[in-house]
Amino acid sequence: MTTHVLADTRVLTGRSLTHIVRSPDTIITTAVTPIALMLIFVYVFGGAIDTGSGGSYINYMLPGILLITIASGIAYTSYRLFLDLQGGIVDRFQSMPIARSSVLWAHVLTSLVANLVSIAIVIGVALLMGFRTGASVVAWLAVAGILALFTLALTWVAVIAGLSAKTVDGASAFSYPLIFLPFISSAFVPTDTMPGPVAWFAENQPVTSIVNTIRALFAQEPVGNDIWIALAWLVGILVVAYVFAVRIYRRKIS
Repeated sequence: MTTHVLADTRVLTGRSLTHIVRSPDTIITTAVTPIALMLIFVYVFGGAIDTGSGGSYINYMLPGILLITIASGIAYTSYRLFLDLQGGIVDRFQSMPIARSSVLWAHVLTSLVANLVSIAIVIGVALLMGFRTGASVVAWLAVAGILALFTLALTWVAVIAGLSAKTVDGASAFSYPLIFLPFISSAFVPTDTMPGPVAWFAENQPVTSIVNTIRALFAQEPVGNDIWIALAWLVGILVVAYVFAVRIYRRKIS
């Protein structure tokens, strides 16, 4: 049974990736917004922002930009899933001898691949803008793992949106709050410079611990408790979103 599921997921993932290869504007569009934000913050606002870290501003803000890249990219997952549902292709798949779960997993894995490509593009541009790190291979692998887990967690949230949406706009609109969440965190300025209630929210929302962890890994500094808080948030969101997505999907196709 497991082999059957894996084989079906592989075939359907190949189908979704083929659509992206034939329409690369999806990845380009996903990367444009974070790159534009990097340019604005580094070359317009960067000189006026004191992070207290002593390093370059691009090094400070890149972790937040990477999370925004992912938040932008997952909107396409809900959009593509919604179109599959409306176009009847999901019903057609259900009439075939394939594993039901493979339909959702194909969209999730496609999102993971597409977002990792977008992240690579953004990091490439950041390097051209002066981003530098002495992070070891292990630290880079840790960053990649955290970003992959963040992508998986948000992608399952996107699956819920795609399954529940009534319109195309509704399928992707959910991502807007996620894109703006890093702005109320330690992604662009230290949280202790914010007003009291805003600082409290920024310190206790998941983006801050994730950003702090990635920033410490890039800077070859101790990650402290931030990494455990970040992992707890990510695993918790992933599990809850997965359970809700599967339940909604089962009701949808029953």
